[in-house]
Amino acid sequence: MFFSFDGTDGVGKSTQIELFKQWLIESGYDVLLCRDPGSTKLGERLRDLLLDKHDIAIDRRSEMFLYMTARTQMVEQVIKPALAVGKTVICDRYLLANIVYQGHAGGLDAEVIRQVGAVATDGVLPDLTFLLDMDVTNARGRMNRELDRIESQGLSYMEQVRQGFLTEAARYPDSIKVVDAAGDIGTIHREIVSLATAFLDQQRGA
Repeated sequence: MFFSFDGTDGVGKSTQIELFKQWLIESGYDVLLCRDPGSTKLGERLRDLLLDKHDIAIDRRSEMFLYMTARTQMVEQVIKPALAVGKTVICDRYLLANIVYQGHAGGLDAEVIRQVGAVATDGVLPDLTFLLDMDVTNARGRMNRELDRIESQGLSYMEQVRQGFLTEAARYPDSIKVVDAAGDIGTIHREIVSLATAFLDQQRGA
C-alpha cells in the first residue's frame, strides 16, 4: 500500500505523517517513510539544490525535471523494493506536488507534467493521497523558520498552489482526499484515520 501527503507549506504535514505512521504500525503494518525530493543520496543532493536559497538560476522546466530525477531515484531505490516485500509506504509529497507547483501555479502544462511523471515513476503512484488544506496566510503564520527557495515565491504563488491542489482533488476524488488542516491536531488525525480505514476496508473487500 502506498500513501502520500501533500498541501501547501505550513499545513502540518510532518505532524500528521508521524501520527499516521504510528497508527499504521499499531494496526500491524510494516511502514516505510520517505520524502520527495529526498530519501536517496541523489535525492537529498537535489533537494538541497531545489530548496536552499542560492544564486543559481533554475528555470521552471528545469525545476520540474530536477524533482522528477529525484523521484525516479527514490522509486527505483526505495519505494519499489519496499512495496515488493509488502511494506506500506508513506511519502511526504509526490508527483502531485510537481503537477501543482510547476504546473497549476508555475505556468507549465499540468498534463505534460503528468505524462513526464508517468515515465519518471514507472507508473508507481500512491493508492491514496491526503491533501491537507487551509488558508495560505494562516498556514504561513504557523511557520517559525526561514522560508526555503520555493516558499519564498510569495503568498499569491502559494494561493495558486492551493487552488491547484483543490482542482486536482476535484478531478480525482477517489485517490485524493481533502482534509481540513485548520483544526486541532487530534481532529485532523482522526479524519485521516477515518479516510484510511474506509479505503483499507474497501481494498480488503475488493
